[in-house]
Amino acid sequence: MSWDREVSELAARRRVAREQGGAEGIARQHGAGRLTIRERIDKLLDEGSFDEQGKATALADYDDDGTLLGHVPANYVLGFGRINRRDVVVGGEDFTLKGGSPNAAGLRKSVYAEHLACQYRLPLVRLLEGGGGSVKGGGKKGGTVGDPVYAEPRFRVIADAMNQVPIASAALGPVAGFPAGRLVASHFSVMARGSSQVMIGGPALVERALGVKLSKEELGGSAVHARSGIVDNVAEDEPAALEQIRRFLGYLPQSVWQRSPRVACDDPVERMEPELLTAVPRDSNKPFDMHAIVNMIVDVGSFFELAPDYGPSQICGLARLSGQSVLVLANDCRHYAGAMTAEAAQKYRRFVEMADSFHIPVVNFVDQPGFMIGPESERAGTIRYGMAAVSAAVQATVPWASIQVHKGFGVATAAHFGTDAYVLSWPSVESGALPLEGGVAVAFRREIAAAADPDKKRAEIEERLRANRSPFGRAESFSVHEMIDPRETRPVLCQWIERIQGQLDGLNEPVSWGMRP
Repeated sequence: MSWDREVSELAARRRVAREQGGAEGIARQHGAGRLTIRERIDKLLDEGSFDEQGKATALADYDDDGTLLGHVPANYVLGFGRINRRDVVVGGEDFTLKGGSPNAAGLRKSVYAEHLACQYRLPLVRLLEGGGGSVKGGGKKGGTVGDPVYAEPRFRVIADAMNQVPIASAALGPVAGFPAGRLVASHFSVMARGSSQVMIGGPALVERALGVKLSKEELGGSAVHARSGIVDNVAEDEPAALEQIRRFLGYLPQSVWQRSPRVACDDPVERMEPELLTAVPRDSNKPFDMHAIVNMIVDVGSFFELAPDYGPSQICGLARLSGQSVLVLANDCRHYAGAMTAEAAQKYRRFVEMADSFHIPVVNFVDQPGFMIGPESERAGTIRYGMAAVSAAVQATVPWASIQVHKGFGVATAAHFGTDAYVLSWPSVESGALPLEGGVAVAFRREIAAAADPDKKRAEIEERLRANRSPFGRAESFSVHEMIDPRETRPVLCQWIERIQGQLDGLNEPVSWGMRP
């Protein structure tokens, strides 16, 4: 006796699942300028590599005799695939069915995504579009309600996954409720400009609860969240967002049980850029381009900045040095003179913790005038977030190199030096307890006030003290490992990369603390 009838029915169910919300639902999705979940997965993954899980998962309707009357596919698509020939887990909501709000079958597959990634120790990619729960369907009598008391909290595996595997999430349409929570519980998040919004609650809910009427874009568009820190990057469209995810994952290992990756490099390690000699102006108060400095030193074209519009006084990004993945940290003196704001400190802490979790060495370009001061800074709780950044740095277990480029003042500077950091200094460095200008205003307040020309007196004192701040003092005292010609920075750092390979080989276990969003 053959099982042809059952196999034929299985094939029919799989066909229905691939039809998603039908021709009409797919047309609406395309009409809104967005891809379907299956189209997104195809663009993200290496061609032909998707291995879907739970293809038959659905809401089925049977008569009393057990005959199938119809079924609605799970509106969450999940499976394995490959990105640049490396295995990943990928999942996302099907917005053509119920607007992505999970039906019962879709919810189970959605919840399983983190379990699958943790079980196989593979990176997880979430392609998000949809809302959380709905009040519809909540009025039925009978049956069980809620989860059993012995069930593990649903969010436990989401938190655990952040400490086990790389997670990259994309907002590719309206994302609200539970999917929005998942978006931020990631190591990297990106949204497509104009076609995606991220909200705790949508416009209708906000208007009903608060009496505030806003569009989805006004409430949670990319212009809002590039600066809120909810997403790290904004892409021009969906394909660009997917490409950013592919690029991000290339810098990370498959899980915390592997060392950070190193790839072949054809950029000469001995390359020395002459522009580095004049990159920092002699006028201490004149701004300069730290991004240009970073790009001249790391492997050509490898710098991938993260969260550029959030806490912009601190630059964070991934790059490669002699093919080795590194986390780049730097100050941008064109924003608040590079001072550490509350937002910059939170960004800084998060990416240091990410680097430590995945054993990625840190290369830190220091131009730190201190914590941001003033009433707004005090109201933002800057010192608390700043000390969290300092703690993340000093407790990090990864190899750390610090290049003292320019200023280094106050407690905030401690965030730029991990334990056993390899410290290099440029001739342009200034350091101390306080920036010279502010320190003079405090320490010589009475003398300046008593002078016939206070401004002239202040300038005289500043000039005298600046002459005593020779950059050679720390090198002579062995307070830095080496003072170098700025042009030597890449060759010296590439030598350091070779020396730390043995350390990185031994970093292949979870760190002792848990990373959180």
